[in-house]
Amino acid sequence: MLSMSPLARLEIHCFRYRLARPLVTVFGTVEARPALILRIEDADGAAGYGEIWCNFPAPGAEYRARLAAAVLPGVLSRLDGGADGVTFAAVRRQLHALALQADEPGPADQIAAGLDIAIQDLAARRSGVPLAVHLGGEAKPLPAYASGIGPPDIAALVPAARAAGFQAFKFRIGFGRDRDLAAIAEARAGIGGGAEMMLDANQNWTLEQAMEMVGAMETDPASWLEEPLPVDRPPAEWARLADAAPMPLAGGENLRGRPQFDAAIRAGHLGVIQPDICKWGGLSECAPLARSIREANRRYCPHYLGGGIGLAASAHLLAAVGGDGLLEVDVNDNGLRELLAGPLLPLRDGRVHLPDAPGLGYEPDLDAASDLRTEHFDLRLVS
Repeated sequence: MLSMSPLARLEIHCFRYRLARPLVTVFGTVEARPALILRIEDADGAAGYGEIWCNFPAPGAEYRARLAAAVLPGVLSRLDGGADGVTFAAVRRQLHALALQADEPGPADQIAAGLDIAIQDLAARRSGVPLAVHLGGEAKPLPAYASGIGPPDIAALVPAARAAGFQAFKFRIGFGRDRDLAAIAEARAGIGGGAEMMLDANQNWTLEQAMEMVGAMETDPASWLEEPLPVDRPPAEWARLADAAPMPLAGGENLRGRPQFDAAIRAGHLGVIQPDICKWGGLSECAPLARSIREANRRYCPHYLGGGIGLAASAHLLAAVGGDGLLEVDVNDNGLRELLAGPLLPLRDGRVHLPDAPGLGYEPDLDAASDLRTEHFDLRLVS
């Protein structure tokens, strides 16, 4: 990493976008979409941006914002105040004892991941190259898929997504056998035979339920079936389901740590592996992981549902590592995605086009979302 000036300022912005129509998921009803954004600035005034995963539980975004404000200045001071050594692994080591004491490894991972993304963006901006180039690749157009579509919104969201240029679609299921099968039939009819269809059960089936469902989908298998089982089910259950399923199984957003990912790669039950850079690892851990996924002949497709900055960073990583992966773009109502994604959206020719300016390629306009802000911390790191 290019040697940089000392880090001087950390801003933490928490936003909530209230939905006119609540979003129904297997985890509960979502009344508002949150986003938790970090802005890190060095002594020369150069800045980088990151995003911390904060979707669940409902009040979790503000808690993570306050936690980040409480712990990150101390972490950065112990890392000598410079950006060169600020990686996910280094920050997470500093938070290890706290995560154990509080029994909260998730928030610690997510805060470390968001800071890592901001530092990598800052480094790319200081080097004068796009983030994808900084990560070892090139900023090139990426195929994307429309995500997060579930009952009862299929009829409304599919035509809008098709009009936006999407040619691949992922649908949320896991609401019960009959409702799921009806939703799959409606989805297939809506997208047509030439489009790619994926399904996401959000960890909501037992092995028996999953086996029944994959049997019912044999005549028209999806491109992948995501998280059909809870992530903590024994590998033997995943292996049995993978052997029976007519489509590849997908997962990874809820794996934590390189050992868990390496075990999943070795086991072979996931054909599509989906780490989330805002949930674990940031860019410094997920870039080598993504390359390992590709080397193992698995499909790397980054998971992402949040604000626009994490989406942009995920796109740069996917571009950097190449392969046949698709960029996940949630198409449910979320003003924070549009406000903070810069020039990435809308799609052109069914693809996301990365800007060739340094870092993320644009300056996120946080002031544009100021009326949606619920927490803001402006922390000076050096005198």
